[in-house]
Amino acid sequence: MKMSFSKLFNVGLLAGCLTLTTVGASVSFAAEELKAVQLYSQDELLRLIHRNEHLSRVVLDDCQLVQDIEARAQTLKIPAYQFLWGDMLAWGVCVDAEPERGINFMRQAADQGLPEGLEQLGRYYSKGKLVQQDKERAVVFLREASMLGNQKAQIELVELFLDGYGSPYDYEDAYHWLYNAVTNDKKTHQKIANCLSKLEKLMHPKAVRKAKRPLEDRKSVV
Repeated sequence: MKMSFSKLFNVGLLAGCLTLTTVGASVSFAAEELKAVQLYSQDELLRLIHRNEHLSRVVLDDCQLVQDIEARAQTLKIPAYQFLWGDMLAWGVCVDAEPERGINFMRQAADQGLPEGLEQLGRYYSKGKLVQQDKERAVVFLREASMLGNQKAQIELVELFLDGYGSPYDYEDAYHWLYNAVTNDKKTHQKIANCLSKLEKLMHPKAVRKAKRPLEDRKSVV
């Protein structure tokens, strides 16, 4: 039986509409895929951590990277991701809060020499945050972070020295690090100046002179 022209036209029109609908759906799906969040590079993540924006960034990314972050922390054992995953667990960001596991991952990052991990553990022990307060243990972590050039740790270490914690044998190094510190933040600059002024009063004049030498020349001073 032959189909009339009008019926053929209607069938063709329907098929065309279905094709357009399918194409439209595919384009829409592709657009959604393009919105997928890219995993942070090592340098980008370290910058976020340095600015204390790493947790807020994970939230802004709609928690899409939780599994990737966990894999890089737990399986690949990348220090920056161990730090990030530890913070997420400690404070319940995009996951259920597990402070003990969080501290453990922070410690793993610190054990691999991540300055931010060392500084944070030192600060937590100094203030008794999540862990029991232990200022002598805080000194150990902060000294390691200070040796690696973490300016926050250097300031916090001197503040503990001024409160009577740590060893006087470390005063010269602490003074040396802060004296050579560079910052464009006025508040931080003033805080460093205050720390140096107070620490200097606890040191021998010769030790102060040695500590004031540039980083590369310190060992040549007698």
